[in-house]
Amino acid sequence: MLQLSFVNFKQNSYMLVEGTPAYPFFYIIQSGKVRLFHEGQMPGMSSAILGPGDFIGVVSCMSNHSQTESVVATTDVVAIKVIRDQYPDLIVKNTPVAMKIVRSFAHEMRILNDSLTKITLKGTMVETPEQLYQIGAYYEDGGWPEIACYCYYQYLKECPNGKDAESAKKRFIMLKKRCNPPYLETKGEMMRSYPKDTMIFSECQSGSDMYIVQTGSVKIVKVVDNEEIMLALLKKGDIFGEMALLDNKPRSACAIAHEDCSAMVINRSNFDQMVTTQPQLVARLTTMFAERLWSMYRQLANTQLTDPREKMIDMLALQLEKQRINAVRGVPYQTDYAIIDIVNLCGITQEAVGNATFQLQSDPNVKVKNGKIVVPDVIELIKQAAFYRKQNAKRALDRS
Repeated sequence: MLQLSFVNFKQNSYMLVEGTPAYPFFYIIQSGKVRLFHEGQMPGMSSAILGPGDFIGVVSCMSNHSQTESVVATTDVVAIKVIRDQYPDLIVKNTPVAMKIVRSFAHEMRILNDSLTKITLKGTMVETPEQLYQIGAYYEDGGWPEIACYCYYQYLKECPNGKDAESAKKRFIMLKKRCNPPYLETKGEMMRSYPKDTMIFSECQSGSDMYIVQTGSVKIVKVVDNEEIMLALLKKGDIFGEMALLDNKPRSACAIAHEDCSAMVINRSNFDQMVTTQPQLVARLTTMFAERLWSMYRQLANTQLTDPREKMIDMLALQLEKQRINAVRGVPYQTDYAIIDIVNLCGITQEAVGNATFQLQSDPNVKVKNGKIVVPDVIELIKQAAFYRKQNAKRALDRS
């Protein structure tokens, strides 16, 4: 049964502090106003004034990770405290509030994704469906016929009268004779399987499906200046495609099977049905959205680290924190990541890959066994990464 309590905060008091451990609850503001801000300089992120009906601390609460922002009461505030375990009851009793939380997550993820993309790609991308042809040509030239075939097909769907339509049709017909890309057209499957190096969806493509990785791994990439740039490597339990589901905008990146994988598919119609009939599942999805948001905040903080070694150590720590490793101090942990995976996730330029690889291999927090990274002490690695971020934020404040 949903049992809510009210908490009073005096003007100028802190309600949440960035970087502190998660609370098992979040707040909905009933009266008064608060200021939400980030202690360090976060590109694309500015302070915000929130008032009645707004909520704070949901990302940290639902993901059970550290607080992602600080919140100060700018007036006397009365807040409703919602316990994490009672969130499914909130969905049933007050569906509009739950949907407001989910849709705000989608909006926040779009902002963070745009910020991360601009930083990673050193500029603003103008994205149109016409780019599907160029993406297909890149993968065809690179020797990935299934991916190229998929892109040409989607280009013809999106731009049947486009300037490259005739060429795309010829290339698609030629490639289709020797390859069989999965799911060119879907039939509402709830589970899909993708062989390694096949495309799940392409950037600039329209779509309304969200995916949850069940087995294997998926890489999220963009093709820029005839080069594939990896933005994320997703494992079992990770979600992707959620922004297209919730805000009805074109895909912002490509999703490709990094190895043989399977994924659960959630579309707009079954998602809307879940909200009213399966509150426990919607609560789980909200938790997954929160974990994704927390990860994106951490990625954004990672982009501000200028030292390559510190950036890579922090990125490795982020991957382990996402997996919720049950770490024991001093006990080595074998990861699924190769050195080059972490280098690529940090967006290290091709010219700097050799030096970056050497730096990471030389760090005392990292060992390599059978081509994969072994962390001698996960707790120490995460502690070291937090120190790097804190020092970097302090230097940024000193410069401002």
